Amino acid sequence: MILGIDTAQVVDAVFVNSPLKDYDLAPRRNDFTLPVLGLGYLATYSAQSGFNVGVLDLESLGLGLTEAATVINDAAPRWVGLNLLAPTYRHSVSLLGLLDPTILVMLGGHQAKAMPHEILADALIPRIDALVVGEADTRVAALLDDVNARERLPGVMWRGGRGHVDCGTKPASGSWLAPDIDALPIVDRVFFADDPFLAVDGRVEANMVGSRGCYYDCSFCGAAISANKDILVRTRSPEGILVEMDDLHAKHGVSAIRFVDDLFLAKPQFMKACLGLFAERRVSERFVWDATGRINVLSKAQDDTYRLMVQAGCREVALGIESGDAAMLAHIDKRITPDMTLNVVRRLTARGIAVKGYFILGFPGETAAQMRATEEHVHQLWAIADASGGSFRASVFEFRPYPGTPEWHRLMATGRYTAEQLLDYQHVDLTHAGADSAMRERDEFNFSVGIQFGDSPVAEVRAMLARLTTEQDARKITVARLQPRGAAAPSAGLLRVEP
Repeated sequence: MILGIDTAQVVDAVFVNSPLKDYDLAPRRNDFTLPVLGLGYLATYSAQSGFNVGVLDLESLGLGLTEAATVINDAAPRWVGLNLLAPTYRHSVSLLGLLDPTILVMLGGHQAKAMPHEILADALIPRIDALVVGEADTRVAALLDDVNARERLPGVMWRGGRGHVDCGTKPASGSWLAPDIDALPIVDRVFFADDPFLAVDGRVEANMVGSRGCYYDCSFCGAAISANKDILVRTRSPEGILVEMDDLHAKHGVSAIRFVDDLFLAKPQFMKACLGLFAERRVSERFVWDATGRINVLSKAQDDTYRLMVQAGCREVALGIESGDAAMLAHIDKRITPDMTLNVVRRLTARGIAVKGYFILGFPGETAAQMRATEEHVHQLWAIADASGGSFRASVFEFRPYPGTPEWHRLMATGRYTAEQLLDYQHVDLTHAGADSAMRERDEFNFSVGIQFGDSPVAEVRAMLARLTTEQDARKITVARLQPRGAAAPSAGLLRVEP
C-alpha cells in the first residue's frame, strides 16, 4: 500500500495523504481520485537525494485510519509526513494518535501554513518534530538527512520539550522556500496509485502541473495571493513541460494530459509561448490535454489564441465561474462578470473545446436571488453548449471556509464565529446511503461546517446543489470517460474534483 518504498531497506519516510472522510466509519462511494502531485514531488526529490521513501494515499485507497496506522507502524519509518488540510485535519490528528510514538512527525500543507501556532499547540497531536511552512521539496530532504537541520532551515517550526515551540533561524531564501521548478526532477509516477490511468476512450491519461502559485486573490481560495505572500509565482518552461509529456508517453503510453495548476491558461505570456511550442511540435498528433483557465484572461484573448488552443491539442478547459451574480463575483474578487463567462464558454464550445465550470453556493452574504442567479447561469451555459454542439458540465459545491483566506478573515472579523466552528468539517451524505447514483461520484467532496452563511438555509443550498448535480448527470456530460487502470467496465463517475 505504501508506494515507492524498498521494503528490504530501512524506510526513511512515509508521506501520507489523509482521507476526506474516515473510511473506518463510512464506505467509499467512488473509485477514482486525482494523484497527490505535491507529495509525489516531495517523494521524488527525497528519493533522488538518496532516501528510501514512499507515499500512502489513504484517499485513493479508501483506507480506514485504524488499518492505515497498522500499515505505517509495520513499515517502521524514521519519519511520517502529513499534508494538513482543513477537511482532513481531524483525520490526520486521529491517525497521529495511533502511530508508534518513536516515529518522527513532519507536518505541512495549507492548514500548517495558515495556522502553524494553533497546530503546534494542539495537545491531541502527540509530537511535532518539524512543521514545514510552504513549498517543502528541498527542506524535507534536508530534514531526512538530519533532524537537527531544522535549526538552520527557514520556515520550519517544531514542538520541543515541555511543549516549547522552536523555529529555524536561517533567513528566507528562494532555494529553500521557492525552488526553481524547472530544476526539480520530473515527478516519479511510482508514487501514485491511479496515475497514469486507462480512460474509457482507450487513452492512457496523466496529471501534470505547469506552474506554482497564483496571481489572484479570490476570497474563498487557499491559493489566494494574500494568503501566500511568501510564494513567488513560477511557470515551467514550455520545453520542460514537453520533456515530461514525452517521458510519460515513452514510459507509460500516455496520450492525454490534465494540467491541474491555476495558471496554465491564465497568464498571456506563458500561454503564447506554450501554445506556440505545442503547435510547432505538433503535440496534437500525439496528445490531447485539459487545463484550467481564467475567464478574465480568455475573455480578452483574440480569436487567434482560441485557434491556437485547438491546434495545440486542447480538449477541455476548467473555469472557476463560482456565481452567476455580478455583485457576488465582485465581492469574492473574481475579476469577472457573468457576461464574460457566457462569452468565453461560447467561444470555446464553438471551437469544439469542452468546458467544465466550478460553482459555489451559499457564499457569506449571498442572497436567495443571487443563489438563484447562479442556477440560472448554469442553465444558460448548458444552452450555449447545446446550441454550438459542444460540451459544458457543471460541478457545484457548498461554500466552505478555509483558514488564511480573505473570506476566513472576513468571517472571523464579524465576531460571530470561532475558529473551531469554522473548522468543524463533517461529511454530508447526499447519496442517500449510496442509492442516488448522480451524487456518488463526488460524495467525498460533500463536506460542510453546517453553518448558514448567506440568506438561504443550509438545506436549501444542498437542495440546489443536488438538483444541479442530478441535472448534469442526466445530461451525460460527465467525466465518465475516466476509470481506474484494470477496471472491467467504464466507471460511473469519478474524477477527484477541486473545491
